[in-house]
Amino acid sequence: MAIDLLRQMTEHIQVGQPLPFGVRDEHGVLLLAKGRVVASENQRQILLTRGLYVDHDDARPGEEAAGADASKRRVTLFDLWKQITARLDLLLSGLDKPGFAERCTAFASQLMGLVQRDPDIAIYLSVRQDPNRLSLYGLSHALHCAMVGQLAATRSGWSPERIASLVKAALTMNLAIVDEQSRYATAGRLNDAQRALIRAHPQAAVDRLSAAGVTDADWLQAVLEHHERPGGGGYPNDLTEIGELASVLRMADVFMAKISPRAERPALPVLDAARQMFAEAKGSPLASAIIKEYGIYPPGNFVQLASGEMAVVIRRGATAHSPVAAAVTDRHGIPVVRTTRRNTAEPIYAIKSLVPESKMVLRMAPERLYGLVEE
Repeated sequence: MAIDLLRQMTEHIQVGQPLPFGVRDEHGVLLLAKGRVVASENQRQILLTRGLYVDHDDARPGEEAAGADASKRRVTLFDLWKQITARLDLLLSGLDKPGFAERCTAFASQLMGLVQRDPDIAIYLSVRQDPNRLSLYGLSHALHCAMVGQLAATRSGWSPERIASLVKAALTMNLAIVDEQSRYATAGRLNDAQRALIRAHPQAAVDRLSAAGVTDADWLQAVLEHHERPGGGGYPNDLTEIGELASVLRMADVFMAKISPRAERPALPVLDAARQMFAEAKGSPLASAIIKEYGIYPPGNFVQLASGEMAVVIRRGATAHSPVAAAVTDRHGIPVVRTTRRNTAEPIYAIKSLVPESKMVLRMAPERLYGLVEE
């Protein structure tokens, strides 16, 4: 069963209206089926209080059913990424239940498998974050940081066991402030109490993880030190030396924060964020590994081609300057119905420039860009 987070769809639950999707609780038990009328405000509040998931295949209010049988639609990697966001929420909310360490290890393994299946799609999703989903920022940030750490550590030749510890640290480093992260992303303001909570969150996370039965020393140390700075000036303990896992985690954390949109500011271009990270890390080989994974034109970037077409980068290429892109306009700038792949290593399709987000008004479903749905 494909699922998505209820909080993304609350505006579609209206009193006196048929429910456009089924609502389920944390155990997957159906609370109210698709098509049933929400009879009262009290019933609506019960759904919002007890419900955690909606049936994702049904979560397309307003779509015509004819010719679009969701139950028969092929599940894509983009669907799996949406599902894993919901599953991370469920994992972290069950921190105090027995067996958390084992569940987190299993979840990390599944996430790493998803990244390995198609790193380009994983990078695309971290670059093309939906500004309408800022309420999920805390969850998506953890997933993206885990992905960045995994790719950088793999490129650097780390053992699978050490990479797994890094991924689990990324998933849990902010478990004490997930809601505050999302509030900051949507509102852009923190009060004094929230600032104090943020400064205390590494130790709070370690305390809760230890209480939940986590004994992996690398995992715990990385969480505790991911806001420390080599030479001092970090928190919570103002250390002058930090572990290698914490160093990668810090770089991934800062890099992803910079390229993520917020309510009060747009995302920083990837190249600008990469330059800042490299300078702050004083040329660390691990910073270089992150930069090499993203490249000069990472999946998700809008580009202008020598052919006159505008395109979206979808695959990294043989060199940093020659990714594969999907053309979304013709050479006159007119949107096209069918996307066509362009190898930018060919002179006629070479990248002339990046297209600023503000000038890219055309939007297309990523499944279509990647050829995962019928055009």
